[in-house]
Amino acid sequence: MIELQGIGKTYKGPGGEGVAALVEVSLQIERGEFVSIVGTSGSGKSTLMNIIGLLDLPTQGRYRLDGQDVTTLDRNRQAETRNKKIGFVFQAFHLMPRTSALENVELPLLYSERKSIAGLGRKALEAVNLVDRVQHRPSELSGGQQQKVAIARALVNEPELLLADEPTGNLDRRSALEVISIFQALNRAGRTVVLVTHDQEIAGYSGRIVRLERGRVISDERVTGQKPALVEEAQ
Repeated sequence: MIELQGIGKTYKGPGGEGVAALVEVSLQIERGEFVSIVGTSGSGKSTLMNIIGLLDLPTQGRYRLDGQDVTTLDRNRQAETRNKKIGFVFQAFHLMPRTSALENVELPLLYSERKSIAGLGRKALEAVNLVDRVQHRPSELSGGQQQKVAIARALVNEPELLLADEPTGNLDRRSALEVISIFQALNRAGRTVVLVTHDQEIAGYSGRIVRLERGRVISDERVTGQKPALVEEAQ
């Protein structure tokens, strides 16, 4: 599904010098995989996530999504591809404070080209076990519940690819495991999940761990005997 070939990303430093965030990153992710991208702050993992999510462009290399070279698309075509195929979950929940959980989830549908969007918001909330909180505002929800709303919002357009950037960073251990268990369930249902994290333990719940250091891939390993993120483990 995802094919990165020789991806590099260079930014301008304060003095105008080039600062390399990614260096010759080549990576393939098959449809239906659950992959964690792990690294310390400054390793390039969020930059890589932004490129995979079509939020940023590499300064060199090629990126093919479903066989299409998306690095050659103009901004409008990239936005169209992003809206159709990719759902995003971030560390900060980015919820509208004065609207209900259901209304927050339904926001992406305003830009949808679907002929029928009825019931999609509630369906997405059901997928994250939060249908009993549809009318609650963010201030009436716990941190874990707010992240579940954010996941439901990412799912509402039924994307093929789910990208999560430090989705457990603001959560306690119990809530973090609940969120990871949702990602596992979505992956078992066939959705491709790419998770960025600095937390080695959280990465261990995925099926594959790619480690970055100074913008380079230093290891790429399959997880044997993937363990479920059981809620009981957090007690």
